[in-house]
Amino acid sequence: MKKGTVVLAFSGGLDTSVCIPLLRERYGYERVVTVAVDVGQPESDIRSATEKGRRFADAHYTIDAKERFVEEYVFPSIQANGSYEGYPLGTALARPLIAEETVAIARANEAKAVAHGCTGKGNDQLRFDFIIRSAGLEVVAPIRELNLTRTWEIEYARKHKIPVTVAKKNPYSVDENCWNRSIEGGRLEDPSFHPPESIYRWTVRPEKAPDTPEELTVCFEAGIPVALDGERMKGIDLVQEMNLRAGRNGVGRNDMIEDRILGLKAREIYEHPAATALITAHADLEHLVLTRNELAFKRGVDDRWSELAYQGLVHEPLFAALNAFIKKTQERVNGTVDLVLYRGSVRVAGRSSPDALYSGDMVSFDSMSLDQGHAEGVSRFHGIQAQMLKKMKER
Repeated sequence: MKKGTVVLAFSGGLDTSVCIPLLRERYGYERVVTVAVDVGQPESDIRSATEKGRRFADAHYTIDAKERFVEEYVFPSIQANGSYEGYPLGTALARPLIAEETVAIARANEAKAVAHGCTGKGNDQLRFDFIIRSAGLEVVAPIRELNLTRTWEIEYARKHKIPVTVAKKNPYSVDENCWNRSIEGGRLEDPSFHPPESIYRWTVRPEKAPDTPEELTVCFEAGIPVALDGERMKGIDLVQEMNLRAGRNGVGRNDMIEDRILGLKAREIYEHPAATALITAHADLEHLVLTRNELAFKRGVDDRWSELAYQGLVHEPLFAALNAFIKKTQERVNGTVDLVLYRGSVRVAGRSSPDALYSGDMVSFDSMSLDQGHAEGVSRFHGIQAQMLKKMKER
């Protein structure tokens, strides 16, 4: 029985490309609408996705969501020092936005189903499914439901004369947005395999980076970066400029074994130069302006926030509550941080803030503003219970 319209979240890659004919042949949809959401992919990728969508689908939409992505997803991640198992969140941040934009097109086209090209082994299926089902729409996942392999998809695309960049000799799967670039698949699935330098695009090999350190200053307002070296910039422009500057100094590579939501361990390679530098600067500034209690509590909040973001659970009530706490702490995260980029490393050289909880006069060893003798009273009670217990044991 023929079905109506299905809307497909479309990247133009192998998985989503083969979904177009599959949705017609295997699922019986009369009309396939593709949606490409630009969150900072290369212009060539967006252009290719647009051309493919218009050529092979019944209708196509390309949506520019770069600024929304940075302002509504990247900036909150900076405020939360968003990271998962040691790397800055990237791909996970973009998925809910892409799914939401696709859902909006589905509603505009009176479609009851939204399709995606996610496999049944990764994280993205759960991130997309959560948003789609939260909107009350049916989920269609051909790659997962038909249990397809990458080799089968390449042959299927060839038979349908669909051009794809992935081939048996170049099987890497790359996902990119303005905040993160991930590379997986092919021989990279072997954890012992040394990746070729050719897979990297944003970062130079640290050994090949300039031998002169590059210094820059990041200005923050309410925990959000607003300027580089005194020049105020739009969010997307600032991120792209930082990607360029940190990347040319070899900053922002991760080659790691990651625990996916399903529990599978996977070898993942990431490039995230701007994320590495900006989160380093932000976390340092927080230590200057937040109290010890705030910092201690926020570490747990940041970890929980990152876990929910990684899972794509952006409509989870706890996620909203954590965001409220984080936003409150960021009211005082204002100031500048001086960074030094050098051959794969980023370090803080200095920081300043009008909201600093720091007194050079009080902390200085040469200052008389505090009477050191007053500390003796605190010292007498410091660890008093442990002192008592030790004496009891000695008796």
